[in-house]
Amino acid sequence: MKFLDQAKIYIASGAGGPGSVSFRREKFIEFGGPDGGDGGKGGDVWVECVANLNTLIDYRYRQHFTAKSGVGGMGKNRSGPAGDDVIIPVPPGTEVLDEDQETVIAELMQPGDRVRLARGGNGGFGNAHFKSPTNRAPRHANPGQPAEEMTIWLRLKLIADAGIVGLPNAGKSTFLASVTAAKPKIADYPFTTLYPNLGVVRAAGLDFVLADIPGLIEGAHEGAGLGTRFLGHVERCRVLLHLVDATSETIAADYKTVRAEIKAYGAGLEKKKQVLALSKCDALDDEAIAAKLAELKAAARRKPIVLSAVSRRGVDEVLAALAREIRSARAKDEAAAPVEERKPWTP
Repeated sequence: MKFLDQAKIYIASGAGGPGSVSFRREKFIEFGGPDGGDGGKGGDVWVECVANLNTLIDYRYRQHFTAKSGVGGMGKNRSGPAGDDVIIPVPPGTEVLDEDQETVIAELMQPGDRVRLARGGNGGFGNAHFKSPTNRAPRHANPGQPAEEMTIWLRLKLIADAGIVGLPNAGKSTFLASVTAAKPKIADYPFTTLYPNLGVVRAAGLDFVLADIPGLIEGAHEGAGLGTRFLGHVERCRVLLHLVDATSETIAADYKTVRAEIKAYGAGLEKKKQVLALSKCDALDDEAIAAKLAELKAAARRKPIVLSAVSRRGVDEVLAALAREIRSARAKDEAAAPVEERKPWTP
């Protein structure tokens, strides 16, 4: 299945049905009168979060969603049926944005969350609604209210506890494959991941979700390479794992490039907790590793972890550091959550 994290769709609710102008005319009935029914309500457009989706690929092939209009009223005081609603299923972590791609209309995080995006028009009143002692034979009815139309964007931001960032070929996919059951593409030639991958990690008695996103290059915030759009998938992460390729000749520049792109992206990513690791250390001897480690430590002003996903060197240390930060962040979230007051039971 292809991965798609952004889609533009057009939605329209249903228009309300018009009211009916009708009079009761039956043989042998002495008193007639108005009996026009009301029109039916138009259908609504809803967006609903479902658990069995992980991409927006369905909306590449279908972009228009229109609810049914209400049916007009009829004689004999018969109201028209309401139009059917339209429900747009989306994966957890989806944002619904206005056409400007900046205004957030809704954010759906948990399966079962649903939001009405466009309300169907109310049906018009039939002439039976307007009868009164002074207006015994009204000959007018209301039209139904018009439909609502709008263009929206769906943007998927994966829900993960930790995210892996770094330059292309920094060993991000290899690390994900070594600690989870995920199977990202890995090869012995240089290339970059084209779409995010998720995996579930169990470390230090804690289960958490780890996300691997495409690599960043210099100028990504200006559109170079794949850009920085994929950084949206680590916005909700509690901690970032920054991998720096130990085989690079420009260790300090590599680290500063990724940090600069994260800062340029914004959204508070530069303030997130970070675990720094020097990856691919199995390709170097101890003397070269020590030199690279010192260079990276001077650039980052923190002690990196020596890591090799192939030989498993430093893997447990990295996972323990991630688990520690995630556990701390979860404890803060639980402490900040409002406590529901239990009211005494009453019959």
